[in-house]
Amino acid sequence: MYLYEGRGLLLLTLFAALQIATEGRGTLPLCRPGFSEDVYVAVVPESTEKGQPLFNVKFVNCGQGGLVRFECSNPSDFRIEADGVVYALRPLTLSTLPTVPLVIVARDETNQQQWQTQVRLTWLPSQTEQSGEKALSQGLQEIWFPSRQTDSSSIGQLKRMKRDWVIPPINVPENSRGEFPQDLVRIRSDNDKNRSLRYSVTGPGADQPPTGIFIIHPISGELSVMKPLDREHISNFHLRAHAVDLNGNQVESPIDIVINVIDMNDNRPEFIHQIWNGSVPEGSKPGTFVMTVTSVDKDDPKTANGMLRYKIGSQNPESPTSNMFTINNKTGDIITVAAGLDREKVPQYTLIIQATDMEGNPMYGLSNTATAVIRVTDINDNPPEFTAEMFFGEVPENRVNVIVANLTVTDKDQPNTLAWKAVYKITGGDPTGRFSVPTDPTTNEGLVTVVKPIDYEISRTYMLTVVAVNEVSLARGIYSPRQSTATVSIRVIDVNESPYFDPNPKLIKLEEGMLAESSLTTFTAQDPDRFMQQSIRYTRLSDPANWLRIDANTGRITTIAVLDRESPYVKDNMYSATFLASDSGVPPASGTGTLQISLLDINDNAPHVYPQETEMCKKPEPNGINITALDGDLNPNAGPFAFELANRPADVRRNWTITRLSGDYAQLSLKIGFLESGIYEIPIIITDSGNLPMSNTSYLRVKVCQCDHNGDCTDQQHIIAAGLGTGAIIAILLCIIILLILVLLFVVWMKRRDKERQAKQLLIDPEDDVRDNILKYDEEGGGEEDQDYDLSQLQQPDTIEPDTIKPVGIRRMDERPLHPEPQYPIRSAAPHPGDIGDFINEGLKAADNDPTAPPYDSLLVFDYEGSGSTAGSLSSLNSSSSGGDQDYDYLNDWGPRFRKLADMYGGSDD
Repeated sequence: MYLYEGRGLLLLTLFAALQIATEGRGTLPLCRPGFSEDVYVAVVPESTEKGQPLFNVKFVNCGQGGLVRFECSNPSDFRIEADGVVYALRPLTLSTLPTVPLVIVARDETNQQQWQTQVRLTWLPSQTEQSGEKALSQGLQEIWFPSRQTDSSSIGQLKRMKRDWVIPPINVPENSRGEFPQDLVRIRSDNDKNRSLRYSVTGPGADQPPTGIFIIHPISGELSVMKPLDREHISNFHLRAHAVDLNGNQVESPIDIVINVIDMNDNRPEFIHQIWNGSVPEGSKPGTFVMTVTSVDKDDPKTANGMLRYKIGSQNPESPTSNMFTINNKTGDIITVAAGLDREKVPQYTLIIQATDMEGNPMYGLSNTATAVIRVTDINDNPPEFTAEMFFGEVPENRVNVIVANLTVTDKDQPNTLAWKAVYKITGGDPTGRFSVPTDPTTNEGLVTVVKPIDYEISRTYMLTVVAVNEVSLARGIYSPRQSTATVSIRVIDVNESPYFDPNPKLIKLEEGMLAESSLTTFTAQDPDRFMQQSIRYTRLSDPANWLRIDANTGRITTIAVLDRESPYVKDNMYSATFLASDSGVPPASGTGTLQISLLDINDNAPHVYPQETEMCKKPEPNGINITALDGDLNPNAGPFAFELANRPADVRRNWTITRLSGDYAQLSLKIGFLESGIYEIPIIITDSGNLPMSNTSYLRVKVCQCDHNGDCTDQQHIIAAGLGTGAIIAILLCIIILLILVLLFVVWMKRRDKERQAKQLLIDPEDDVRDNILKYDEEGGGEEDQDYDLSQLQQPDTIEPDTIKPVGIRRMDERPLHPEPQYPIRSAAPHPGDIGDFINEGLKAADNDPTAPPYDSLLVFDYEGSGSTAGSLSSLNSSSSGGDQDYDYLNDWGPRFRKLADMYGGSDD
C-alpha cells in the first residue's frame, strides 16, 4: 500500500505487517461459537429479482451439533435459510435498498443462547456507468489496500474485515472557502489492475448522520468533502473504506480513515457570567484572595486559538489607589495588591475584566469583557459609643419589668450586623443584680430595666456603670474608647407598701373544747414604710366556723365559740383563718395573714352503735348480729369500747345477750329460740377508752321477720315492720299540707268569684243612687190601691200566658205615640242569673241615651230578674199624703232624670 501525503512522497512498506496478519490466521487455540465476522459488507446488484440469492453469512458452532435458527431484522425484504444464505423477498432497486444495516440473529434452540452480526448493503453500478467514469485525478494523496488473494468462487461470499492497517489521519481545515466538492485523498487497491473494483466509505459523515459530508467515487476511489467543516461541531470523522468486485465480493479488508478538522481562531472568549459578584473584608492585607472569573473559548484549547489571558481593564472608584486589585492572567483569580480597604469610605468596587485568546496577543487575539463587582464587607473596626456620659431615670419601689432609662449609642459599622448590634453590660453599682440592660433590636438602644424589686427603705438612689460592646469582638488592633462607658443615675420613688405578717402562716397548737372568750395569740403585721408614720388596723377576712375575733388595734385573737376538732371545717386536725392588716396611708395598703390552729383531740364525743338498724329472723342462726361503735374522737379517746345491755326495760336482758368480740366489735344474739315479728329497739351502753371515759346509750333498731332458707325476709310483716324513715314521713306530711293549702285557695277563689257575680247585679250602691229602685214598666196603675198584680209573674215572666200579652200597638193614653219605642237589649227567655247584672247595665245605658224616654214613672219591661231581689217589693214604698212632709231637694243632685221629680214633689202648692 502506498500513501501520498502533502508534497512529499512517503512509501510505507507494510508487507511485514501483512505477513504478521497472515500468520495470525492460524488455528485459534480455543473455539468459540458465533459468526465469523462482526460486520459484513455485501454488494447488491442495481436490479434484484424476487427469490434471488444475495449473500451468505457463516456461523461457527464448534462442533456442538445444536440446532441454530437464523432471523433477520427486515423479514419483509429478506429471508435467511438454515445454511446462512440470504434471499430477496421482493425486487430491490437502488431507491428501495435499505440504508440501515441488516441485523442477523442466530439462536440456539437448545439453550436459547443467541449471537448477532450486522450486514452493510451497497449497490453494484451498471456497465454504462463504469464506462463513463471520469479519469483519475492526478496529484491526490493515495491510500493503497494491501495485496491479498481472495476466493470469489461462491456467490456473494463475504470477506473478513481486518483492522491491521493504521492510516495516518487526514487534516482538513475548518471553515474552508474553496470550491466544493473538494478532493481529499484517493483510495486504491493493487487488485484494480486485474479486475474492476468498486470503492465505498461508511461511517458518520458518509452513510451515517450527518450524511452527505464525505463522498467517494466508486471507480476512481477519490474521497471528497462536500461542505465546509466546523471543528466546534465535530472535531474529527472516523470512516471505513471498502473495496469490492463487481459481484459484491470483498477483495480488501476495510481500512480506517480518520479525518481531523483543523481548528481556526473563529470564536471569541465567552465569560460564564457577564457580571461577577465577590466580596472582601475591609482592612484586608495585600494578597488576599477575592474571587475567580472564568471565560471559555470554543476553539481548540490545545492551540493558541483557545489559550486565554485575563487582565483588569479599569477600576471604579480609584480610591484610595487605582490599583487596589490584580488578576492572575491565566487562572482569573483576583486578589488585593494594596492596603486601605475601608467599607465606611468605599463600600464597593467595580472592575472591568478582559479575556483575550491567542495567549493574550492584542493584534491577532479575539477579546471579550465582563464586570466584576467586589463588595467590601464590614468588620468590627468601630466600637459603639454612647451619645452622653450620664443618663438619668427614676422608678417606684417594688416595681419590676419597668424600663427606667434608654441608653443610645452610635456605631459606624454596617447596621443590623453583628459588628453594629450593641450589647450592654453593668459593670458597677448593682451588686444585688436588680437591673439589666437588654438591647432594643430595632433602635439598638439599651433599655435599663428593673428585674428585682427595689426597696426605698434600703436604697434611695442607684449609680450604675454601663459598658457597650458589640456582639462580635473588635478587630485586631482596635480598642474601646472612653465613650463606650456611661453612668446611669436612678432615683427610687417611695410608695405606700402593704403591711406583712411574720411569720405567715402562723401555726399554733391548742386543745379542742376551748371555751368562748379565750385568748389564743397575738397576730400582728409589720409596716415596711419606716419613713411614714402610719397605724395598722386588723380585721377578720376568713373564718369559716366563725370561731375567732381579732382586736382591731392590737391584733390579739380570742375565741367567740368553742373550738371543736370534729367540726367539718377542720381538715386533718387543722383549722385555718385569714386576717387582713390595713395601714392608714394614701391610698391605704393592706396585707393578709393566715393563722393555722392545730387542734389536739380530747375525749368530748361519746360513742354510738353502728349500724343503727339491722334485721334478724324469727329463728336466728347461732351467729347473731355483729355491731361496732363509732366515736368522733381519735385514739386513745376512742376504742377499744365496752358493750353492755341496759337494765331497762327488763325484757332486754331477758331476751337478748351481747358478747364482745374485740376492742371495737361485739355480737348481739337472742337468748330465746323464737321471737315474734316486729321492730325492737335494743338499748346498748357503749363506753370509750378516754382518760375520762364517756358512755352513751345507743338504741339498735332490730327488725325481726320471717326468713327463707337464704336468710332473707319474705313475709308481709317484714315490709310493714320496715316502716318509713323520718325523712319519708316528713316528705309525706309536707305533700299533704301543700295539697290542703291548694284546696283552700281554690275554695276561697270560688267564693270570691260568686261574690263578684252577685255584686254585678247592683250597678250603683243603693246608698248613693236610687235609680236601680225606679223601674219603667208598661203600666203605672192607679196607685197602691189598684195594684192587684200578681208579682210572681214579674219574677217568672216565662210563666205568663200568651193570651195575657198585650198586642202590638195597644198603648196607654199617657204614652207618647209620636216616636218609635227604643230598642232595648233582647235577652234569652231564661238567662243565667250571673248575667242579670250585665243585662240591667246595658238596658240602663240604652234608656239614658233614649231621647223619647219620659221623665215620669213608667213601667219598664225586663226579662226574668231572678229570685231573691235585694230591692224588695215596690208595694213596700209608703206614699205620704202630703208632699210637704218630705224635703225632695236632694233629688236635684241625682241628675236630670230626677230633677223633674224634684220640681213635682218638692215644689210649692202652686
